[in-house]
Amino acid sequence: MKNSSESLLDKTYSGPTMGSMIVNLLSRYPTRSAFVNPDGTHITYETIARRIAYLLQRFEQLGLKRSDTVVQMCGNRADVFVVMAACYIGSFRSVALQPLGGIEDQLYILNNCEAKILIVDEARSQRAHELKQRSTQVFDIFSHDTGPDATGIWDDFDPAISSILTDLSEPDDIVRLIYTGGTTGKSKGVMGTTCSLATNALFRMAGHNWVDLRLLCSTPLSHAAGSMIVPVLWHGGTIVLHDGFDPDRLIIDVEAGTANALYLVPTMIYRLLDHPKSSRLAKAGLRMLMYGAAPISPPRLLQARQLLGPILIQHYGLTEAPSTVLSLSDVDHLDDSLLASAGKPYPGVTVKILDNDGHEVPRGTVGEICIRGDLVMKGYFKEPELTALALRHGWLYSGDLAYQNERGYFFIVDRAKDMIISGGFNVYPKEVEDVIASHPSVASVAVIGIPDADWGEAVKAVVVLKAGCDVSAQELTQRVKAAKGAVQAPKTVDFVETLPLTSLGKLDKKALRAVYWNDKTRSIN
Repeated sequence: MKNSSESLLDKTYSGPTMGSMIVNLLSRYPTRSAFVNPDGTHITYETIARRIAYLLQRFEQLGLKRSDTVVQMCGNRADVFVVMAACYIGSFRSVALQPLGGIEDQLYILNNCEAKILIVDEARSQRAHELKQRSTQVFDIFSHDTGPDATGIWDDFDPAISSILTDLSEPDDIVRLIYTGGTTGKSKGVMGTTCSLATNALFRMAGHNWVDLRLLCSTPLSHAAGSMIVPVLWHGGTIVLHDGFDPDRLIIDVEAGTANALYLVPTMIYRLLDHPKSSRLAKAGLRMLMYGAAPISPPRLLQARQLLGPILIQHYGLTEAPSTVLSLSDVDHLDDSLLASAGKPYPGVTVKILDNDGHEVPRGTVGEICIRGDLVMKGYFKEPELTALALRHGWLYSGDLAYQNERGYFFIVDRAKDMIISGGFNVYPKEVEDVIASHPSVASVAVIGIPDADWGEAVKAVVVLKAGCDVSAQELTQRVKAAKGAVQAPKTVDFVETLPLTSLGKLDKKALRAVYWNDKTRSIN
């Protein structure tokens, strides 16, 4: 029988909490700028702490209880972090609606997560009321601004309120529901514990140098960019916010010294590289360009390295094990043979490539990336069957197919659901995309399988050309055939002006497949 002291060592009560980390760091640099809002306003660490303290009181006045769900739908601003931090410290569940998302997706998430309140900015106030009218969930609407028909969440804020905070969470508390993008089917609520969020931050801090960074984020703080906040603030840095990606404004802020580090997704890097003022970034003193959230073209990565020097860092993760699974360091980027790699595991995370039965595959053999440890989600909200499918044999199965080379670097060949089976052979679209992207006339490319009476699925390449450039479909097909063989070569090539992207800037292959598939031929989920 356990005594009281032994019970404190139970797994449930072990591990760090994100709330305690935030309480700790906010008291370290009270007068420094923690955030620069899109309008240029600087917000100090102490002000952030006071606003969190106020908001926790506000939640109590509203009758919120531990594990109740607080939803936000806002553009990038410091108050987005304030709300998330209050949830982590007070053990509420934080949910973010993609502000550029469709109303049906937003409505599904609101109902699924059991929202109690919805906090919006003025630009989304009308959408909030449309959602409330259609929702089966009863919730109150509050505004970060003085929005029409919405109570201002900061109406009674007193700047003199005490900034002393106390973390009320336990490591196993679910403090975040992160909804998957839905590009492969119905959006799922990933249950993140406060321990898993803290573990994410600790792994990330162990993997990179975060000292004195002014990190510019133009992607939503409510998604991958949010995982950069604690590492930057822990070391006394500043998060510079843009509400959307504007290459001209980004270049201005970097040149002015407002920002000395960037977080971008690959499509944003491509736009910067093709921008007429991109050469100015080479002289602007950037210290870090971290990228992730989607695969990147090795030829464009080489172009970025040639322009910016050894400041590139790639991070790989997934919603179920947020963004700190593998990393390709700045030093790794100097090795041309590694530009197609996702890197090696972050310090502290356990990663292996397994088969469907939970057995590790030999080096050089394709299997599925699997992760275990405190980083991993607790499961999918109200989805026990999907949870059991993802968490099996003691591991989280990522859905990403990969192999390790002789040096232990991971190379992702594709998503398991993106794999094409053509004439009985497995074709990994990413490998074909990398070959086509190496042509100097190609700006971007997506490869998918389409219905074919003879092959089952035929390989199709959809290509965007660089401005003023030209190449024939036959030349691209022959290029792949020479590099990868006839099975991998596209049967057809389409040239388009743009490829469909999700609201987060990722390539949307679900939308692309919808052009060529219909419900009678194959489910695209």
